[in-house]
Amino acid sequence: MLSAAVRLRDGSDERRLLLDGLARDAGELTDPLGAIALLDRHPEAFPHPGSGDTLSLWESLATVAAVSLTAARSIEPHLDALAILDEARSRGHEVPSVPDGSTWGVFAAEGPGARLTAERSGTAVRLTGEKPWCSLADRLSHALVTAWDSDSTRRLYAVALGEANHVSVRATTWAARGLTDVPSGPVDFQGAPAEPVGPSGWYLDRPGFAWGGMGVAAIWFGGAVGVARRLVSGGREPDQVALMHVGAVDTSLWAARAVLADAASVVDGGRADGTDGAVLALRVRRVVAAAAEDVLARVAHATGPAPLALEEEHARRVADLQLYVRQEHAERDAANLGRTLLRHDDVTRPPW
Repeated sequence: MLSAAVRLRDGSDERRLLLDGLARDAGELTDPLGAIALLDRHPEAFPHPGSGDTLSLWESLATVAAVSLTAARSIEPHLDALAILDEARSRGHEVPSVPDGSTWGVFAAEGPGARLTAERSGTAVRLTGEKPWCSLADRLSHALVTAWDSDSTRRLYAVALGEANHVSVRATTWAARGLTDVPSGPVDFQGAPAEPVGPSGWYLDRPGFAWGGMGVAAIWFGGAVGVARRLVSGGREPDQVALMHVGAVDTSLWAARAVLADAASVVDGGRADGTDGAVLALRVRRVVAAAAEDVLARVAHATGPAPLALEEEHARRVADLQLYVRQEHAERDAANLGRTLLRHDDVTRPPW
């Protein structure tokens, strides 16, 4: 499969060469955590979101994702954690140090029957309970974790992982056929020492929460580009139906590309905070998820069963994207967007 830049804008040859190099390095990875080494090899490729060059970050994430969604899935939470810590620091909150060589995750999901609580004794905080959906928890060194600090509020905490820190990964079966090298099972905290990051409720209320959600959409876009490239790499002269699918896939990807480029400009322009940021993230994620689903369906229709049955790389890429894009909650997120739009102060004006 072609390892090449994924562009969200027309840019310089220098930028394209940087992304081509990033794609080649991503294609040589054999270990999920090895993907984090890409950040050391290409530090200029991954600026923080909202720092003035958000589009470069999303291009880099998309470029990695087009080659390996496993690599992108491993890099994204590490980058997100560092961006969160930087955002907290910029707002005057105390943040823990980031040890050299540390690898970070962000564990913020909730699940039925699972509850993680924060208990304070003087200045010390300890986390107790279960946290679901903790990707690579058995291999990361640290994580930012949300925990309940009251009956109704959650707060973000930094935690060192591992049995020595009273954190254990529960044995579970990762049945998914996608992202098989990035299992996301439950973790038990047994009085694990933790450091608060920001005040209660800050993790969800901060502008960067929406920015990070759109960064994930950039990864879905890159994954869809990787799947779409199979349409033009089969070595067979396309017939009229295949050409129709190529045109339709291009249209879907172009729409998603335009949405991501515009959203990055809005983020860097300081216009993606509060409700505006939440609405933008829901819109972007819905558009990109729909494009990814369209690409998956059209490539399957155009190529038939053979690539899925006989081409391990393509079959893995399809399974990875199908699972990853389900982080967008489909009709529930569409309903959430509608609800948010109709909560605007001026309900007499339509949102379009």
